[in-house]
Formats: sequence, structure tokens, C-alpha cells
Amino acid sequence: MKRAYYSSPVDKFLLDFPSSILGDLTQNHTFSLEDLQKNAWVAQIEILQRELKDFSGAYIAFEYAIPRMGKRIDVVIIYKGIVFALEFKVGDKKYTKSAIEQVLDYSVDLKNFHEQSHNCVIVPVVVSTEAPREQFILKEYPDAIYQPIMANKNNIAEYLSEISKKVECIGQIDSEAWLNSVYKPTPTIIEAAQALYTGHSVKEISRSDSGAINLAATSNTISDIIEHSKRQKRKSICFITGVPGAGKTLAGLNIANERHNVDEGEHAVFLSGNGPLVDVLQEALARNEVASCSGVKITKDKARRKAKAFIQNIHHFRDDNLQSDLAPIERVAVFDEAQRAWTKEQASSFMSKKRNMRDFAMSEPEFLISVLDRHEDWATIICLIGGGQEINTGEAGLPEWFTAIHDSYPHWDVYASDQLTEIEYTNGNNIYSALSTKQLKIKKDLHLSVSVRSFRSERLSGFVKAILDLDLETAAELNEELREVYPLKVTRNLEAAKNWLKSKARGSEGLGITAYSGAYRLKPYGIHVKSQIDPKTWFLNNKNDVRSAAFLEDAATEFDIQGLELDWTCVAWDSSLRIKNGAWEFKNFRGTKWQNVNDEIRRRYLLNAYRVLLTRARQGMVIFIPQGSTEDETRLPEFYDPMYNFLLECGISNI
Repeated sequence: MKRAYYSSPVDKFLLDFPSSILGDLTQNHTFSLEDLQKNAWVAQIEILQRELKDFSGAYIAFEYAIPRMGKRIDVVIIYKGIVFALEFKVGDKKYTKSAIEQVLDYSVDLKNFHEQSHNCVIVPVVVSTEAPREQFILKEYPDAIYQPIMANKNNIAEYLSEISKKVECIGQIDSEAWLNSVYKPTPTIIEAAQALYTGHSVKEISRSDSGAINLAATSNTISDIIEHSKRQKRKSICFITGVPGAGKTLAGLNIANERHNVDEGEHAVFLSGNGPLVDVLQEALARNEVASCSGVKITKDKARRKAKAFIQNIHHFRDDNLQSDLAPIERVAVFDEAQRAWTKEQASSFMSKKRNMRDFAMSEPEFLISVLDRHEDWATIICLIGGGQEINTGEAGLPEWFTAIHDSYPHWDVYASDQLTEIEYTNGNNIYSALSTKQLKIKKDLHLSVSVRSFRSERLSGFVKAILDLDLETAAELNEELREVYPLKVTRNLEAAKNWLKSKARGSEGLGITAYSGAYRLKPYGIHVKSQIDPKTWFLNNKNDVRSAAFLEDAATEFDIQGLELDWTCVAWDSSLRIKNGAWEFKNFRGTKWQNVNDEIRRRYLLNAYRVLLTRARQGMVIFIPQGSTEDETRLPEFYDPMYNFLLECGISNI
């Protein structure tokens, strides 16, 4: 992907013919080009050739790529050690909130992911060409990004000149080095799905530095397995494992997108039993397609139907294939969070009660493999497995897949990493014992060992594990590493937590409150976990919508947010998981009092629920632990104080 459609020293830009510059922009634009875009470029060239006459030594780039978002900055100007990011709104008479948010997003993205910009001063500028002059205010964030400047077509030069005189920089910027800088993006899963769906590759939107596992390598390994299966007419099942946030879902989406090719007879689908994830991604893809469609308009219903062919609810896929014994159109199926597929008991109970199928006697893994096994020649299943992610009754975990393969599908080839035998995946079962050495093939690239959800720290998953293991020494050590790059706070005051989140989030960065689904005694603090949210609205609507995450009124539970993420979260901690005498106590609130949770599986679900909640924030997190009340036996201070003190001992500071 060409980093900029046109780039040049400003001295040369001023001498270039506008038609020549437009030609470069048009030639490098790989998508369908509308007259609206051409006219916008013509206006930008005309305005900037007039405004930049006295900016000798500056450098200019048009349409500079922001891979994580699958978008481009209209214009970047590098001048006197400052990076100016300009978002043009040609013909606009107002400075819209969306434009301000957009250019701030671009600037934050450069600061976080563009290596040459880490230490640069970045000034975002909204250029609404026909808007009136606004008061010029120069205000800096702590990381040397400035709040967006509002300019029109006549005062760009004036503002850039004034800013360059007032702002202190670390020195001159090598423009060519900046233009070709290493870029290490870590998209949210929503951003990734949108970028992949619109034609970008995983290489363009994922990190490629040596400190993170290259997602492209995993995709290439899977692609090789699919091609081998096609050539040899084999059926294969692959298990991709990884730590929370390592990019399993991103890898799965990339595979489904690359193989989503009906013409070549290998139609692929991304399947998930995670209803909120499916709903949010389908809605995000549909909204994005409608918003970005500049030619023939597409209705939202049509866009949704297209998205549903790419991403489906696994239970709908199951029900469709119960109606027929024919092979499905899909030959490649990606099962997200495959460890959450149902056991035989859970599946049989559901099918009997909800589908009136009293003779259904298969686990969900066994049935799903049977559907792809209907193909006479080849098929490939890719299972995305998260360790310690089972959070609901009847979720099978990994062993159920291997039981199904052993009992019913010994002719399937099995591909897995050398990490699949870890206890967090197997629950202590020897899952390989029944497989022949010929059937099992080890591929190291099928394990993603580094979290890329939290781009600020790859140590977060280790820290969360130490917290849940009550390993004070390890948690304290890891907190020291996290302190400078990933803010962690604890508070006894929910309003303080909300204010902290608001102070941290910029542009369209996501923020929200999360809580355990059984945290019923958070109700006195205004957190009603029984009040169900609509995940599509909560994740995708803007911060002015009272139903949105950013409004900080409704809390999402582990079921709403698993597989998704926000930039900043508040985890509200109820006494369902509490510390007593240096060990966890597991509690369930029923009626008017707390009851002990004695079942080991349910205890594991409760711990995993908190593991999910504590690994949803990409940039930073605050944990709210109530003070409790001596007047309420269900909220006594001793239920909460030990957890609060433990976090303080780990080195987490109070707000």
C-alpha cells in the first residue's frame, strides 16, 4: 500500500501543475473514484498552493495512510519540527463534531502507532473551507498532541505560521524518514473487520514488529493447510490458540475474508456463538458500507444481508443445517471462541426443549464437524481457542472437540500448535492421547503468544493472571512495567472513576463501565446488571446517546463484551469474588443473601468472567471497589476491603 498518494517538498509542490498533482492522486487511488473526490482534491491543491507560498522548507503529503482505520489523512504538512494533520471539508460552512473527532483520531493514531511520530508535536487542523473565522486557541494534551485547530480556506497559512512560532519542538523532522516510517497498528476488532471487509489485508492493519507475533504468518499457515486439503482432497481441522487479545478473532476474520470466494467453490464463513460480537460486527460492517458508499447508494438492509453472509451466528448455522442432510455451501468455516461450543448434555437439552428434537445426541463440536464432513472431497475447519474463556454453563472447552474427532472423525487431519496442551486450554485432560501421530500435525504458528489488544503493554494478560492467581509478588512486578505505558487505577468512588475515564478518552476512543453479570449488589451505586443493554447501540452509537458505552450510564457484562474491547474501561467489582484469609471466596447472590459457590466448574466460570472484564481495555483501566455499608448485610465493608487492599499492595494507585 502506497503510504501517500502524492508527497513532495512544498517548494516543488508550488511549482507542480495542479493537473500533474491530480494525476498522481488519481493514479494511486485504488478504489472507484467519484467526481466529488476529484473536485475536493482540485480545491485542496488550489487552496494550499496559495496558502503555502511562504513555507519554504516545509514538506507536504496528500492522502497519507492510517492503516489501522483503513483511512487516509487528507493532507500532512511537516514544518519546523511540527506535524500538521489537515482534514479538509470542502464547501462546509461549519466545523462539525465528526470532523473534529476524525482529525483528532488521526493524530492520536500517528502518536501511538507511527514510529517517527512518537516524539513529535502533532497539531490536528480542521479546514472547513467556507466556515467563519473562529477564535484561535492553542492547547496541548500531555503527549504533545494539540487540541484541533479550526481553520478556513483563507487563514491556514496564518495559523500554521503562528503555531510554529509558539510551539517548542525537539528538533527538525526528516521528512522522508517520517513518510516511510515503520507503522505498528493494533486495530480494534470492529476496525479490523471494517478494514478487511473493504479490501485491506491483514498485513496493512496489523503490527509487524519483532515484539509481536505476526498475524500474517498464522494466516499464511492456515492458507497452506487449506490449499493442501484441496489438492489432496483431505478434511482438516486447525486449532488457533492464543492469550487474551492476541488477535485470534482478527486472524479468523482475515481467513474468512480471504477465502470468501464463491466463484472458486470455496465459500468461507466466520461463525461465532458470541451473539453480541456477531451483532456488533454485522451492524458495524453495514453502517460502514452505507456511510462510505459514494456511488450507487446501498440500503442498510441490503448492507446487513451482505454482512450476514460473511459473519454468522453459529447457532443459526447449526439450525439451518439441521433442516437438510446436504453439504453446505461453505467449505471453509472459522469457529470463533470454539471452546464455548456446547457439551453433548447442553446441546441435547437445548434441542429437546427448544427445537423439539428429543433424539439429538451430539455435542455441538461433533455436529459442526459432521456438517462440513458432508462434503465428498475436502473441507477445512478453523477453531479459534481462548484459554480460560469459558464463562457459561454447558460450554465444552477444548476436550470436547478432540473427543468428537476421536469418536467419529478419525479421517480428519488435525493441526495444532505446541502450546495446545497447556492446562488453561485442556483443563488437565490429555487431549492428544487418542490421536495417531499420522493424524496430528504440529504447527508453531498456530499459537499467538503476545497480546496486541493492549498496544500500550503486552504484559497486561500476565498481570491479570497474577491478580486472579492472587500472586502478589508477580502482580507487583508487572505493575511496575505497566505503570508508564498502561494506566491502572483503583477507586472507592464511582464518580471519580467516570471522571478519570472522561479525562483520558480523546476523539472517538471508546470508554465504558463493565461488571460481572451476577454483580447484583452494585445496584445501590447505579449499576444494574439485570438491565440488559443492546450491544450494537452500546458499542457503536456516539457518546451523546444515553444508551452508548461512552455515556457511562449502562454497564456491559462479560457476555456483552467478550471478544470486543474499548480503549478505557471501569471494571466495577462486586463481592461475588472476594478475598478472605489470602484466598478467593466465590459467592452467588440469591434472593436476599449471598450463597457459597462450591462447584469447581462454576468457580472457574466466575474467575473467567473477571478475566474477560479485566482484559477488555486497550489503553488503561480503573477498578471500582465499593466502600460497602455497615447498615446493609449484603454489602458489608469486609466483603470489599481485602480486595481493595490487595490491589494497593500490587502497586495500583488510588484515585
